[in-house]
Amino acid sequence: MPISVLLVDDHTLVRQGLRLLLSQDAEIDIVGEACDGLRALEMAEKLQPQVVLMDLMMPEMDGITAIAELRKNWPEIEVVALTSVLEDASVISAVRNGAIGYLLKDMQAVDLCKAIKAAAAGQVQLAPEAAARLMRELRFTEEAPALTEREQEVLDLVSKGMSNAEIGNTLCIGDKTVKTHVSRLLQKLNVRSRTQLAVHVWQRSPRPKV
Repeated sequence: MPISVLLVDDHTLVRQGLRLLLSQDAEIDIVGEACDGLRALEMAEKLQPQVVLMDLMMPEMDGITAIAELRKNWPEIEVVALTSVLEDASVISAVRNGAIGYLLKDMQAVDLCKAIKAAAAGQVQLAPEAAARLMRELRFTEEAPALTEREQEVLDLVSKGMSNAEIGNTLCIGDKTVKTHVSRLLQKLNVRSRTQLAVHVWQRSPRPKV
């Protein structure tokens, strides 16, 4: 089955361009479009897409607020910020509110298609510039809570961009078990997304890779 995607951008030409580019990939199905955050929430409830490509600067309701509402109401929907804005505050706010990815509009279409597929599989997707800002600004200074050996294994694999299915195959455990471990990690580390889990590991690594 193709990956269902909702496009959210206040510029009609941008949405049309994205639809044209993404429709070339048979594994991606554009199920709807929205021109602002409020409309995005309405469309998400109706269409239940797997991935939402979210612009950040929009009228009525901005993308950051919409990301937070989407993740609160439909946590199974992955949200990728797709924007031309590369500011520390925007990157950090998008990730803290639950975006699994932060990508820039100047990326190649083929790379965007790959990123959508990876996001649908639960893999963190960050433009290198966004990752660098996260590494610098998201500081986990408090002492890390105690993790079980299995939780640490899952955390390490999440930080490597693996999906739940890939983690399950690597550790020989079921998908539901992986989801349970990820949920516990989110609670223990007091973060809201897999992206923040990955940043947590990168911050504590002697030589983080971005």
